[in-house]
Amino acid sequence: MTGQLRTSARRIDANTWFDLATVLVALILYSVAWPTLFVTHEVPAAVAPLISGLAVFPLLLVRINPALGWAISAGAALLISLVLAPTPGNDLPFQVVHVIVLFVLLFAVAVRAPLPVVVVAWAGQSMLFATTMPGSADGPLWGWPIGFGALALLGYLLQTVVASRAKLERQAEVTEVERARRAILEEKARIARDLHDVVAHHMSMVVVQAQTAPYRIADLHPAAAAEFESIGVSARTALNEIRGMLGVLRSDGQLPEHAPQPRAADVPALCESAARAGLPVEWTVDGDLSAVPETTGLVVYRVVQESMANCARHAPGAPVRVAVGVRPGLVTVTVHNDPATGVPSKSTGGGHGIDGMRTRVVAVGGQLLAGPTTTGGFEVSVTLPTP
Repeated sequence: MTGQLRTSARRIDANTWFDLATVLVALILYSVAWPTLFVTHEVPAAVAPLISGLAVFPLLLVRINPALGWAISAGAALLISLVLAPTPGNDLPFQVVHVIVLFVLLFAVAVRAPLPVVVVAWAGQSMLFATTMPGSADGPLWGWPIGFGALALLGYLLQTVVASRAKLERQAEVTEVERARRAILEEKARIARDLHDVVAHHMSMVVVQAQTAPYRIADLHPAAAAEFESIGVSARTALNEIRGMLGVLRSDGQLPEHAPQPRAADVPALCESAARAGLPVEWTVDGDLSAVPETTGLVVYRVVQESMANCARHAPGAPVRVAVGVRPGLVTVTVHNDPATGVPSKSTGGGHGIDGMRTRVVAVGGQLLAGPTTTGGFEVSVTLPTP
C-alpha cells in the first residue's frame, strides 16, 4: 500500500510539472502568435487576441483530452484559412505556431487515444494540409498524409509499448498475489498433514480404549462405565470434527485417511511391495524398527515411500538401495539410486517431492540432504532424532 501511494504521488508530481510546462509553452507561443499574426494575415486588431488564442490554447488540452484539443485546433485552422486572407508575400493559410500546435496535438492523440480516433485525426489533418497548403491548387499534396502517417504511427507504437509495459506490471502484481495464495495453500496442506499424522491416530486410540474399557476391566463400576462411554462419545465427536477440518484444509483434493498411519516397522513391507511392482530395490535395516516412535516412524516411512516413487518416475530401471539405521536417540535413512536406464516419466505424481519430505523431517527436528551423486545417480539422506 505504501509503495502504491508513493507511485501515485510521483505520478501526481509528474502530471503537475507537465501541466505547468504546457502552460508555460502555450504562453510563449501565444506571445509569439499575437504580434506575428498581423505579419501573416490581414486581421482587425480587435480579434487578433481571439485568433491567436484559437491557434495556441488548444495545446492546454494535450494531456487532459488531446483529441478534443486537436479537433478545436484543426477546426480553427480550417476557419482561419477560409476567413482570413494572408498578407502579400505569405503563402501559408495559418501561422507557423498553429502548425506546431497541430503537430504536437496529432502526436498526443496517437499516444493517448484509441486507434479509430488516431485514424480520424490523421485523415482530417492530412486533408486539411493537403488542400490548404501552398501548391494545393495544382492538386492534393500527398507528402503531408505520408508525413503525418509516420508521426501518428510513431505515437501509436509508443502507446502500444507503454500499454504492454503496464499490462506486464499488472500481470506481475497478479502473479505475486497468486504466489502468496499458493504459499498459503501449501501451508494449509502442511498443517493438514501434520494434524492428521499426529492427532487423528491418537484420537482413534482414545476412542478404542474408551469403548473397550468395560470389556477389559473386570468388575467396572457402572458410573465408571458410563464415564468411559461419555469419553468415547466426546472423542468420536472430536475426531469427526478434526477430519472435517482436515478436509477443508487440504488443498490437493484428497480425503484424510481413516486407517492408522504407517510406522517405521512397515518399511520392509513397503520395499517388498515396490519390488513386486518391478522396482529393482534392495534394502537393509540395522536396528529395531519397532522401537522408533510413531511420529518419527511415520516420517521414515513417508521418506522411503516418496524417494522410491521419485526413483520410479525420474530414474526408471535404475537399481535403488534403501538403508535404515536405528541407534539410541537417532534414526538414519538413506535412499540411493543409480543413473536411469529408461525414459523418465513426464508425470509429476501425487506426492509432495523433496519439499514435502523436508517439511516432514524438519517438523520432528531432523535434517534432510538430497542431491545428485558423482556417479550420476541421486541420493536422499535423512537424520532424525528420537527420545
